[in-house]
Amino acid sequence: MARGEARVVLQTERHIEAPNWSPCGRYLLVNGEGGLFRVPLDAPALQGIDLDGVGRLNNDHGISPDGKTWVFSSHHRGIGSEMYLVPAGGGVPRRVSPGAPSWWHGWSPDGKTLAYVAARGGSRVIDVYTLRVDGGDEVRLTQGEGHCDGPDYSPDGASIYYNCDRDGHAQIWVMAADGSGQRKLFADAFVNWFPHPSPCGGHVIYLAYPPGTTGHPADLPVAICRMDPDGGNRQRLVEINGGQGTMNVPNWAPDGSAFAYVRYALPG
Repeated sequence: MARGEARVVLQTERHIEAPNWSPCGRYLLVNGEGGLFRVPLDAPALQGIDLDGVGRLNNDHGISPDGKTWVFSSHHRGIGSEMYLVPAGGGVPRRVSPGAPSWWHGWSPDGKTLAYVAARGGSRVIDVYTLRVDGGDEVRLTQGEGHCDGPDYSPDGASIYYNCDRDGHAQIWVMAADGSGQRKLFADAFVNWFPHPSPCGGHVIYLAYPPGTTGHPADLPVAICRMDPDGGNRQRLVEINGGQGTMNVPNWAPDGSAFAYVRYALPG
C-alpha cells in the first residue's frame, strides 16, 4: 500500500514476518517458524525454500538488486545471528558475515555492498556496518553512540537511512554511505524504526511505535508512516497491530506504487 488502499495478499494462521518485494515484482519473500518462504503474487501461498539444512532464520532477509541472490540472517550455528547468501530460489547457503551477531538490513543499489547491524568484541552495543559482497573487511559506520538498527540505502546509493536512540528513544537518522554526515531527520514522541526509501527516492516509510516503547516488540498498536527524504511532510498511512516482523526489511514494490507489510491479529 502506498496510496491509501490496503489489499490482503495472504492470510495465514502461521506466524510470518518481514516481506521483501522481489525486483521482478512477481513474489514476496517472508520468514516464518525458522524458515524462508516465497509467496507468488499471482497465486499467493507459502512455498517453503530448501536451504540445505540451514534453519533458525530470523526476520532479516532480502533480495539482491538483480534478483539473483537472497541474503538471510540465521542463528543456525548457535553463536548468534550470522548472514548468509544463497542463489534465489534456494540452494547451498554461503556464510558471509565475519562475526556474530550480525543482522542484515540493506543492499546497495549497485549490488556490491551489504548494510547490516552487529555487535563486536563482546559488547552489547549495536552499530551499523557495511561489507562488500565479494569479501574484504567489514566497515563500521557508527561508533557506539546508541542502539542503531535498520540501515537501508537510498536508491542512488549515496545515503543510508537508519534508526538510533543515541539521544533518547529511537528516531530516524541518515548518513552518507561512508558513515559521514550523520544527522537526525526529526524528533517526535513516537519510537521510530526501520526506514525504507522508495525506489524513486521521493519518500521514506518507517514504523512508529507508541511513546515509551522499549525495543521493537510485536503485538502493539503501530503506524506505518511516510515522510520526505529530509524528514518533512510526515503522514501516518495505516495503523495496525504489529511491530516486530511488520516491515523490518526493504519492502517496496519495484515500481514504488505500493509496499508490503504484515499485520497481526489483536492479542486475546
